[in-house]
Amino acid sequence: MDEREALSLIGGSVPAAGDDCAVLGDLVLTTDMLHETTDFPEGVSRYTAGWRAVGASLSDVAAMGASASAALAVYAAPRFDEAELEAFIGGCTDVCAAVDATYAGGDLDAHEEFTVSTTAVGRTAEPVYRSGAEPGDAICVTGTLGRSAAALELFRAGEPDRANELFRFDPRVAAGRSLAPYATSMMDSSDGLARSLHQLAEASDCGASTTYADVPIDPALEAVATDRRARRELGVHFGEDFELVCTVPEDDLSAATAATDVAVTRIGTVEAGGVRMDGEPLADRGFTHR
Repeated sequence: MDEREALSLIGGSVPAAGDDCAVLGDLVLTTDMLHETTDFPEGVSRYTAGWRAVGASLSDVAAMGASASAALAVYAAPRFDEAELEAFIGGCTDVCAAVDATYAGGDLDAHEEFTVSTTAVGRTAEPVYRSGAEPGDAICVTGTLGRSAAALELFRAGEPDRANELFRFDPRVAAGRSLAPYATSMMDSSDGLARSLHQLAEASDCGASTTYADVPIDPALEAVATDRRARRELGVHFGEDFELVCTVPEDDLSAATAATDVAVTRIGTVEAGGVRMDGEPLADRGFTHR
């Protein structure tokens, strides 16, 4: 089984499981696991690792249109270094503070590979699922795409300071709360824009028509990927940007974009058919843990 098949199996067996989060009453809960070999390239500081790991779970809370309450993290490593552990906790604490949540600790364990498991909890009386998109809705994204891909290129190029800065994304909790009254569907873009569009379309039993020229590519990616084809691949398929992808009724689009604290860009329209970009089928390809 691949990752998506495994997630589908779990979702079919666990009634409380939601989309980006599980929903229990007005609580939304999510958990994530990140490994050094698949998620933390050489050069990532422990501070950035803490920020990014907890931020990934907070991003799931944001995708439900919920406020963030608290987060926990499990820190596992071959050895415990005081400076590294303090830096990690600093990253966890600071990313929680950035979204008015509490970092509530977690657990320590010995492991052959640096590994982090995180859990976040939020609240909302009206969660936004992936399944409400309707033909005619506008398809929008927050912020810019390609930031994490640019960071990886900078890590490889031996520029860790700038790379770590780009790797510390802002979880879009405030934007998710602002979009929630208008959005018919929403999720985060951790698996990439293309895969997110396919997941929204599958959950809502619809299609999507998008335009690459409207996709907000991060300036950092434009700077490191000068080839247009490579830039499109990284911006559309790479993922790990943790922006929000949502659908909004046409009549509510102006109000929704004006309500958020970050840029919200329309990239297309929900339709009845398949998922397309520039009139061509868009491959369902994105980030995969393996």
